Amino acid sequence: MADNPPTRPLGAQISHMLKARGVDTIFGIPGVHNQEMYRGIEEAGITHVLARHEQGAGFMADGYARASGRPGVAYVITGPGLCNIMTPMGQAYSDSVPVLVISSCLDEVAARKGQLHQMKGQEAAAACVCDWSHEAKTAEAAYQLIDRALAEFSSQRPRPKHIQVPIKALEAAAPAAPASQDLPLSLLDCPPMRSVVADAINKAKRPLFIFGGGAISLAMDKEAIEVVGKTSAACFTSYAGRGVIPDAYALHFGATLARPDSADIIASADLVIAVGTELAEVDLWRDHLGQAAKMIRIDLDAAQLADAQRADIRVLANAEAFLFSLLPEIKDRQGYSGWNEAEVARARARWRAETDAERPGIVPICDALHAGLPEDVMVYSDMTQFAYVAKEVWPMRRPGHWHHPYGFGTLGYALPAAIGGAVARRGKPTLCIAGDYGFQYTLPELGTAVELGLPLPILLWDNSKLKEIEDSMIRAQIAPRAVIAQNPDFAALAQAYGAFSQRPETLAELVKAVNDGFQADRPTLIHITPEITQTKA
Repeated sequence: MADNPPTRPLGAQISHMLKARGVDTIFGIPGVHNQEMYRGIEEAGITHVLARHEQGAGFMADGYARASGRPGVAYVITGPGLCNIMTPMGQAYSDSVPVLVISSCLDEVAARKGQLHQMKGQEAAAACVCDWSHEAKTAEAAYQLIDRALAEFSSQRPRPKHIQVPIKALEAAAPAAPASQDLPLSLLDCPPMRSVVADAINKAKRPLFIFGGGAISLAMDKEAIEVVGKTSAACFTSYAGRGVIPDAYALHFGATLARPDSADIIASADLVIAVGTELAEVDLWRDHLGQAAKMIRIDLDAAQLADAQRADIRVLANAEAFLFSLLPEIKDRQGYSGWNEAEVARARARWRAETDAERPGIVPICDALHAGLPEDVMVYSDMTQFAYVAKEVWPMRRPGHWHHPYGFGTLGYALPAAIGGAVARRGKPTLCIAGDYGFQYTLPELGTAVELGLPLPILLWDNSKLKEIEDSMIRAQIAPRAVIAQNPDFAALAQAYGAFSQRPETLAELVKAVNDGFQADRPTLIHITPEITQTKA
């Protein structure tokens, strides 16, 4: 007869359940309210990463999820702990990242006031920045909600979830969670729509594909490039979709949807097929994509199929499976195209020059780093002018290898997210890129990176101001105010945390410093200023 599973406090059982469901790492900060959740972490064999702030823990979970393809999990305390992680939850919601936040909560808030960490409506507050937020008052409810979250991560558009458990429930004895079940699959195929889509593509002379972040998995199995190549179609990607189509594909316009005259090119297509992309403001920086012909949308999120772009044919399906099933029905037209390689090359050259003119000096740095870094480097960037240039001109060799706070657009993302990514990719190169201002939002997480011994180069772009805001104010004829702050000695700060620091003076020295950082036994802060491109090797 099999032994009965041991009874433990619910807080400990949750960790054991997560381990049984494949979770190997949890990010968080313990407190008196959630300490029962820490009772079972070590016993379950889960690695815990101690952040310096709950915002850092949330971004680490986000970065871990993006790098690993598995959910990122964070433990936080009642009240301020939950509030602090709400910014990362909002970012994960915007960028479709599977993050599970489990917090403690007070047992009673209506009749009792003045309690430690008390909020008026913690569950409702979290619901504003995630897919759903629910309270589990019993062990059975906690287990059911955790399994629901994991099931939805695998079968729907992945977005963060929040589960809160009352302190007394965490402390109370509970049976073990039920055995895990196979995760559900998302909608795989839609035969009637497949024929309609294939017929439209086969009839088009000048088809144009647009791939977004929801299409990232396509390139892993080559469906995207096979479909595009077979039809001799042109294509764009959103910033999040970079790498889905190889940069060497001659009819690839790149991640340049935000260039205003890209609308003219899109209008010249006789069919537009948008795959796994919101076509949101942060993708286009205009209200409408610009298509004049029939448009097909393929997406896992029904809401995206009913937006202002008003697609003519809308397919609710897993994009990877749908395009794979579409391949046999598409006519092979390789060698014939209504698109001209020269027109694509001219547009890309023009847009690259525009990007360089808008934010001078960054393109040469991007070129040097791209040429000199390992092919499998994974980059995490912050809201900084360096990243704004890079996401247009840095060719991606692999999909899903550049992560940025695209939609929510929060500062302070890069460092903790890169830490989460490096934890998920031990032994593989991870690079953090941050600006001098945004870096200071989550700078204390440098201590976590040192503590973990992560070989993480941190490229700090220091133009000594909020340059993007200054430029915007000037364009709006506003006298720049509050755009310059007193910066610390970043090298001294890094050394105080126990990290290495470098100040390269040439592009060659910069490339070497980053590559050396990949081999170090701790993080390396690499401090550069715009003057680096003015120094001869």
